Amino acid sequence: MRDNIVVRRERAVLVGAILKSELKHDDELAELTALSESAGAVIVDRVQQKVTEIHPSTYIGKGKAEMIKQRVKKNKADVVIFDNDLSPGQIRELESIIETKVLDRSELILDIFASRAQTKQAKLQVELAQLEYTYPRLTRMWSHLDTVTGAAGGPSAGAVGAIGTRGPGEKQLEIDRRLVTKRITELKRELAGIDKRIVREIEARKSLFKICLVGYTNAGKSTLMNALTNAGVYVEDRLFATLDTRTRQWTLDGAKKSLISDTVGFVKNLPHQLVASFKATLEEAINADLLLHVVDVSNEDAEYQAQNAKKVLEEIGCGNKPTLILFNKADVVRSQSHFEFMQTLFPDAICISARTGWNLDMLKAKVLEAYNGGIVYLRITASAGDGKIQSYLKSHTTVLRQDYFDSTVVMEVKIGKNMLPDLKRFSPTQIEEIQ
Repeated sequence: MRDNIVVRRERAVLVGAILKSELKHDDELAELTALSESAGAVIVDRVQQKVTEIHPSTYIGKGKAEMIKQRVKKNKADVVIFDNDLSPGQIRELESIIETKVLDRSELILDIFASRAQTKQAKLQVELAQLEYTYPRLTRMWSHLDTVTGAAGGPSAGAVGAIGTRGPGEKQLEIDRRLVTKRITELKRELAGIDKRIVREIEARKSLFKICLVGYTNAGKSTLMNALTNAGVYVEDRLFATLDTRTRQWTLDGAKKSLISDTVGFVKNLPHQLVASFKATLEEAINADLLLHVVDVSNEDAEYQAQNAKKVLEEIGCGNKPTLILFNKADVVRSQSHFEFMQTLFPDAICISARTGWNLDMLKAKVLEAYNGGIVYLRITASAGDGKIQSYLKSHTTVLRQDYFDSTVVMEVKIGKNMLPDLKRFSPTQIEEIQ
């Protein structure tokens, strides 16, 4: 039953047990439905239950499990998917009652990630997350785990005994745990090497303004990335269409260049194994100078998704990072009252359409403001033979006036405050602020 945990092309019954104190929507299974369909499952039934407390052995109670069993038989379902994180014991008990495969929310998300991973790094990250999820669930996962190796007189499949090998032997469960532990160690070592390379790449970009696209999955981040940079990032209307970070150069104004990165999308209750294994991927957001939080404002759950994305950002240490809220798909909103409500909640949000390019010029202007950190007017005196500082000022600032006096040059420029540290490294003779 547990040999195959994928859900593609399987008939699924969805189950959500929601504590009454945590109930926020009439349809709490909407996201699980989208996740399951994204994995390729065919939804044949949905069961949503309000509970006052979690049942320790079955999560939902034995009576409800028996009812789900009848629905599974009626709909000829292959799998039951819970919108909750279940313990190994709860999964075993539910499978024994329902008599079909049971997956929880984390296992479903891990399966989707496994099917989407393309690069070596993403594949290693997903494999690590799956193994760390699976390790505590090995007990009774497969029937062969009761086999004993090395026991004298044991079953023929497990008896390798000869002189010197007699004794209680080693259970297959212990062997599997040892193999899983060894593989986890190997993956962490390999990913550590990749992480170091990525960190070095990020460190090398210190002199550039770094922007990171973040937000709920399927909010339109990849479409926006393509609209701004012609990056050619894969785009599809499904959850977690892309897992791999893409970084491209984005020219903001003349010589003012930035790096913009597209990161993996968020969902509520993202499995902590994934957050940990995708640490290097999320490093782009952690080290960014500016976050562009993309919100699908046409979605009725836009507020809920925005708050969940914000929660994930806080969990990875980006809660106080400078952020611009982008209301994507503002040209196709279905409810004007909901749109106005979102504008009340996020009054500084910029309405855009990544698909049509509408209002992207306003977005660029706002990013330029952040890039400059505010404008200051300076009079800079330097040696007339210092070509480096003159070249820098001409390419990175707006030169308002330039005069030569004997062996010096005086330039009046309009420059962003964030660029002052770079300017001072050229050691000009004098820097004077002017009105």
